[in-house]
Amino acid sequence: MPIRFRRSMAACLAATLVTAASVHAAETISLSDLDLSQFEQDFKTPQANQSVDGNPITIARRTFQHGVGGHGLAIWWIDLGGAAHRFTAFVGVDDEVRSNPESANFPLEFRVYGDQKIAWHSGPMRAGDPPKPVDLDLTGVQDLALVIQPLSQEISFAHGDWADANIIYDGQTPAPTQPPGENADVLTPTPPPEPRINGAMVFGVRPKHPVIYTIAATGDRPMTFSADGLPGGLKLDPQTGLITGAVPFAGDFPITLKATNAHGSAQRVLQLKVRANIALTPPMGWNSWNCFAHDVSDAKVRSAADAMVDSGLIQHGWSYINIDDCWQVDASEPADARRNKDGSIKSNEKFPDMKSLADYIHSKGLRAGIYSSPGPSTCGGFTASFGYEQQDAHQYAQWGFDYLKYDWCSYGDIFDAARKRPAPPPAMYLYELPYRVMDQALRAQDRDIVFSLCQYGYGDVWTWGQSVGGNCWRTTGDIVDNWSRMSSIGFHQAGKQAFAGPGHWNDPDMLVVGNVGWGEQLHPTKLSPNEQFTHISLWCLLSAPLLIGCDMTQLDPFTLGLLSNDEVLAVDQDPLGRQAAPVFVSEDGQEVWAKTLSDGTRAVGLFNRGEMPATIKVQWDQIGLAGKQTVRDLWRQNDLGQFDNQFTSEVPRHGVLLLKIGQAN
Repeated sequence: MPIRFRRSMAACLAATLVTAASVHAAETISLSDLDLSQFEQDFKTPQANQSVDGNPITIARRTFQHGVGGHGLAIWWIDLGGAAHRFTAFVGVDDEVRSNPESANFPLEFRVYGDQKIAWHSGPMRAGDPPKPVDLDLTGVQDLALVIQPLSQEISFAHGDWADANIIYDGQTPAPTQPPGENADVLTPTPPPEPRINGAMVFGVRPKHPVIYTIAATGDRPMTFSADGLPGGLKLDPQTGLITGAVPFAGDFPITLKATNAHGSAQRVLQLKVRANIALTPPMGWNSWNCFAHDVSDAKVRSAADAMVDSGLIQHGWSYINIDDCWQVDASEPADARRNKDGSIKSNEKFPDMKSLADYIHSKGLRAGIYSSPGPSTCGGFTASFGYEQQDAHQYAQWGFDYLKYDWCSYGDIFDAARKRPAPPPAMYLYELPYRVMDQALRAQDRDIVFSLCQYGYGDVWTWGQSVGGNCWRTTGDIVDNWSRMSSIGFHQAGKQAFAGPGHWNDPDMLVVGNVGWGEQLHPTKLSPNEQFTHISLWCLLSAPLLIGCDMTQLDPFTLGLLSNDEVLAVDQDPLGRQAAPVFVSEDGQEVWAKTLSDGTRAVGLFNRGEMPATIKVQWDQIGLAGKQTVRDLWRQNDLGQFDNQFTSEVPRHGVLLLKIGQAN
């Protein structure tokens, strides 16, 4: 029997009488009685009979004793086993949102799906709107999905309530479940045996600063390399493809790279720009936090470097091996345990020789990254850089690090204290100050250190991050490996595209594919295969830094395929440096995002954020094209043909079709 929304009190009463007459043993279970820890949402875990902030559930000043408060995006799947009869509830935006006037007017929509078909939706609801009743016939339905969907870019106060929510059933007790399963098909074709040169087509370095650049090339080994047009001061190892040295003067140098093996040869031009600007394409590499967190060690970082090479990812342009928090001495230790007499910082016992570690990473043809905070302690409680910025920047350079992640952490206490003074400094001055100080310290060193600002988007950092020397800046809070958090972060980058470009990038946080876990107990990512394709596709369209967050020693074929598709990665590394923007967004979760590439074509993502398959269309006038255009599927590296004026395709739940559209210059 199809799912029906009962539109009148009379119909509801009639259905109740029919149910009572035909089902003599019906039982009722409240939504709040289910195992809520199994429910996925963007922020916090839902709690029984409370709002997401732990207050009584209140909608338009009406208080409900029972229900569940969620934070959108929230997607809660319930296995009914075909035994349910009805679902009833009242829905609305919780009144606690009114405490933040700026967010109170941002709308949410409540949706109910039965067996991946839309059964009911509330339409836009805002704080103060009266609760809307839900009354659904669930006869024969196997899986129920309850969704709280934000309808704006603002998600910080997306607090929605399912109040007095009950399921009437007869037989199998409803229980939380997982969404429909998917096959983890590897879409990336195997590279051919002949050479192909991959990676960015532009590279920036400052005059007199050391160059570490590995020519990324797939194909059978042994392989030899050459480079025509290398400026003075640089040399190439013809066996490994590693370019090292330093260029003593500024300039732009087109270098023709060539790779040769028994099957043939390939060549490509690299634009070397020896100027003040670095990170001309978004950094690509690995970071220790999302897998090891506090359990990081010298040995694990070396293993990550080994795996980057042994897996072949280095041949697709991945180049950074970054240590996150927890390499320093605990901030509670005495001063002489944390720093030397000259103020230089010490590493802890898990990292006995930081210079040796950086040298090891460099010997692999990779670059090394490190972590600190502008406060007195890091997020993990270890020694940070407040008051020692010059010493720390000098130490990082002496050790040989090429990347610094600078995390807000305890500087927030300094910020709050300053704002409470009788004549407080402007908030924007305090946001910018610690990053200006560290930028000056980094620029005084004799090597390039990419400067990554990690302060979660405070003060709209994308509007000023470049002015304080940032090469990239976090625009969000931390990512976790579920659809609600990943998709909320990624799709809410819209509107920030004007602030991204060569040398300065919006950063929506690290990748959560592969085995992650933030400690000793790792687990396969909770993202489904389709969601992982969406994750990588969206981050590449956004021209985001790509930092792998999984255990590099446990790469399975599916994850390796995600991370080694050169046509997909080329979208992220395109030298034009544009960030994609949405050109079409529907209320039911269909979105089309597009970016212009340096060859004049468009990279386009057809995204389905909904809970059921959808047909999605891109029109050429939406992306600045006209007439007949070639359409290429980038994940499968396959031309789909030529199409006039538009292209249409079905896209699975939470899936994507990543396309290249147009005629290359």
